[in-house]
Amino acid sequence: MKTPDPSFRYPIKKGAYHRPGIERQGAWISFTVAVPAEKDCALLLYKKGKKEAEIEIPMEHSTRYGDLRSVEIENLPIEKYEYNYRIAGAIVTDPYARRIAGRETWGQASAGEGALRGCIISDDFDWEGDEPLQIPYTDVIAYATHVRGFTRHSTSGVRAKGTFAGVQEKIPYLKELGINQLELMPVYEFAEVEAWDEKRPPIRRGGKADEPLMNYWGYADSYYFAPKASYASSKDPVRELKTLVKELHKNGIELVLEFYFPKGIQTARVLDCIRYWVLNYHIDGVHVNRDHTPVEALAQEPLFSHTKIMSEGFGLDEIYDGRTVPAFRNLAEYNDGFLMDIRRFLKGDEGMIPAFIWRERKNPERHAVMNYLAGHNGFTLMDAVSYDEKHNEANGEDNRDGTDYNYSWNCGEEGQSRKKKTLELRSRQLRNALVMLYLGQGVPVLYGGDERGNSQSGNNNVYCQDNELSWIKWKPGKAWEYLEEYVRQLIAFRKKHPVFRQAAELRQTDYLSCGHPDVSYHGKRAWLGDFENYSRSVGILYAGEYVAANSEGNESDDSFYAAYNMHWIPHEFALPKLPGGQVWTVALDTGAEGTDGICADGSEEVLPDQRTVTVPERTILVLRGRSKGNRKMVAKKPEEAKEQTKQAGAEAE
Repeated sequence: MKTPDPSFRYPIKKGAYHRPGIERQGAWISFTVAVPAEKDCALLLYKKGKKEAEIEIPMEHSTRYGDLRSVEIENLPIEKYEYNYRIAGAIVTDPYARRIAGRETWGQASAGEGALRGCIISDDFDWEGDEPLQIPYTDVIAYATHVRGFTRHSTSGVRAKGTFAGVQEKIPYLKELGINQLELMPVYEFAEVEAWDEKRPPIRRGGKADEPLMNYWGYADSYYFAPKASYASSKDPVRELKTLVKELHKNGIELVLEFYFPKGIQTARVLDCIRYWVLNYHIDGVHVNRDHTPVEALAQEPLFSHTKIMSEGFGLDEIYDGRTVPAFRNLAEYNDGFLMDIRRFLKGDEGMIPAFIWRERKNPERHAVMNYLAGHNGFTLMDAVSYDEKHNEANGEDNRDGTDYNYSWNCGEEGQSRKKKTLELRSRQLRNALVMLYLGQGVPVLYGGDERGNSQSGNNNVYCQDNELSWIKWKPGKAWEYLEEYVRQLIAFRKKHPVFRQAAELRQTDYLSCGHPDVSYHGKRAWLGDFENYSRSVGILYAGEYVAANSEGNESDDSFYAAYNMHWIPHEFALPKLPGGQVWTVALDTGAEGTDGICADGSEEVLPDQRTVTVPERTILVLRGRSKGNRKMVAKKPEEAKEQTKQAGAEAE
């Protein structure tokens, strides 16, 4: 090809057409872009720091194959140049750019045409043998958060607040909590400052109208191949994010990235995007929106057979050709069903027992389920027990935005409270919710900050709030200081007891012929659950004998009986008789204050009555079947047993 400028001394030739974007092969760099055949196109090369392009290289029809144009340049010093394209007279930034220049500062709008440019990056990075972890869903303990909101608050205690490096500083915290999977909301290069939409109602914040709309979350058409530059504390977001991935993996924590794809996006672009992140960033999984994303195409891509793919649902028969069961279960359903049903049961709605036991048991063989009680698109867990109604006035839309269906209960008083009884009830409801989350057979997902009692003051749609409303507050109020330790102990409890995270969905049948089914339901009478519309309590027996049969390893466990009473009055539960001289002991009691209700392994006290147990109002009691011969077992009076349970919990701390 003819050199466009005699001063440009780097050889140019027709490029390769492997894929859009930039490819490096030896000394040659290819620039490939999709352009309709009838439109003119040119590659623009800018010296870094210069406003105008130094070189314009026509991408003539001789460089075209289909709708792809491609040129290659030899020995181009990548550290000196940035690039764009001129297509039909307009300057266009490469949608496949691996890094974007021009958005290094958070909250700063792009300054006109050509202000954003693609960067030519080096692929040099020492992964030190790193590979995705491929943790089975049965063992996953997930934590979902926002890069900026996770550490931006002044109480976060990190140096690089609101950045990838800030997340890296929190790895010891996540590891100590028991987390082994981190999910991050969009980390690709999105525009957080959006153009004004004349069709929207007036936005008024602090008395000012017509302010630019803040896209805090990042759900928009974006530069999907480039990490967000303003999420980096350094000048190299690519290296900083790769370092975060590597350090997470060193600490046994997977990284799942969330992607939002808009209506009309091409399937090829979606597949190219996910391939790039899997191969170049070693991510462990993706969470994508089903409405505009070709999830079936993603699930059928051989490259992704061991990459976790999460979405609101899948066409499983199309993916697996009928009843085929995958060798590695990499798909997971991510929807609000668990949240809605568990919240309704938690607050004492009628008719919720069938839905509750289904949500706790659900664990299909062809895909996992992600169970969560809070997320970015709704109330935090604290707000779900503190507010009956949304309070989105700060968004400037007259409280019209955000869902009106929160399935929440304020425990008798709207918003913040100093009343002791209100705080005690909210605290118990938080413990109840967390126990339901971590005792479910699906994958538990903790929304970042819920372990610290984080509140958004009743705002259930902080999409435009980049401030203390949306940021995690790392110093909780005195009443909630125990929550972090409570969550840590619950996670440890789940990890220790595989009966709550079995590899196969429980069948409610005695397929081992051991005298009782894998899971069964009970009420005032043993083996007879009360499923009437008025019922707000149920006992669930998990038979430990089935763990070995369902285990992917050599795991075993005891039997457990979880008595759930979400009624506002006490209820008596009949207890099934245990085989082989075993006795029921108290393993967990949400009626006890703070962490006192979680007994250390081996310190459980025997129930004084092995036939029935009365569970107080809005309380969960988890019993464990133990052999009398294991240790000295002494039946206590009810008040003595409660005091012993408290002491055991204190020792466990």
